[in-house]
Amino acid sequence: MNAILKYFLENPLEAVGTTLSLIFIYLSVNEKVALWIFGFFSAVCYVVVFFQSKIYAGLTLQFYYIFISIYGFYNWKFGKTENTENQLIITKTKANQWIVFAVSAVLIFFAYFIVLKRFTDSQVPFGDSFATALCVVATFMLARKLLENWLIFIIADSFAVGLYIYQGLYITACLFAVYTIMGVLGYFRWKKSMI
Repeated sequence: MNAILKYFLENPLEAVGTTLSLIFIYLSVNEKVALWIFGFFSAVCYVVVFFQSKIYAGLTLQFYYIFISIYGFYNWKFGKTENTENQLIITKTKANQWIVFAVSAVLIFFAYFIVLKRFTDSQVPFGDSFATALCVVATFMLARKLLENWLIFIIADSFAVGLYIYQGLYITACLFAVYTIMGVLGYFRWKKSMI
């Protein structure tokens, strides 16, 4: 127990970011618009954590999270569809959207991989690029309240567990293990609420 406390004390930003992220995922599963506020502040913490760990694609992902949190908050709060009075509703991803998301993920992956491989001292250019590309797409889908965002997150988050263990970010690895489990719960909860 002392080792865990020591790790938290030596890595306070990672601990705070993880705590905020746990609140974020809980609120996401329960469709609470406040999730975007916690996501915003978690991303601010992880900008520093990922910079120090040389996880550069993940670092830029945090900047994306900061901006997508503002968009997501606005869209969830005011992005009504014709069927709703108060809030954006959950919908399924259409075939043409899947094509756009798949192409986007591939392009994002290759762009990050090339930059990380050629211009940085990243120790994990493939893994960092892969997880980041999926998370960019999944977070946009979450902001649009598309049910299948959870499926993309499950893949990205379970992959990220190994990446963060390899980089020595043990709290973050635990966070992404929880994210993976919550992704499964989120998918089934959102699917049930659509009925």
